[in-house]
Amino acid sequence: MRIGIGYDVHPLAEGRPLILGGVTVPHPRGLLGHSDGDVLAHAVMDALLGAAGLGDIGLHFPPEDPQYAGISSLLLLSQVRQFLKDDGWAVGNIDATVLAEAPRLGPFIPKMRRLLGRMLGIEEDRVGVKATTHEGMGFVGRGEGMAAPLAAYAVALLEKTHG
Repeated sequence: MRIGIGYDVHPLAEGRPLILGGVTVPHPRGLLGHSDGDVLAHAVMDALLGAAGLGDIGLHFPPEDPQYAGISSLLLLSQVRQFLKDDGWAVGNIDATVLAEAPRLGPFIPKMRRLLGRMLGIEEDRVGVKATTHEGMGFVGRGEGMAAPLAAYAVALLEKTHG
């Protein structure tokens, strides 16, 4: 078994949809990124890739590559799942925390868990997603951006299946 951690952050920008865990969340601003900017999916991908010793999402999906412009992060997550499978790994579970002052994410978390689980081929009860605030402090607290860390708050567990 191996454990990995992941972290991602993007600034909020006008004219973009807010997508977290593959779910479009109503909000006047979305996350700016080369793909759809889904910090939750990105943090999960980095945790999984790190646990398998396969680098990070920038290595596999470089931001300067035009084929990834605006792409759904769930599609990238499904590719990460294939990388893991090819290397003999299966996802045991993931657990993630989204840091954002607004909007309130509670109503959207069940769908995020379902979508992430589906993309990873695991049951929804093996996907943890939580949301918290920075209590008004820092760039997150001022509403300038969001972060989805798996760092000290969450982990991804992989189990070796072969090889």
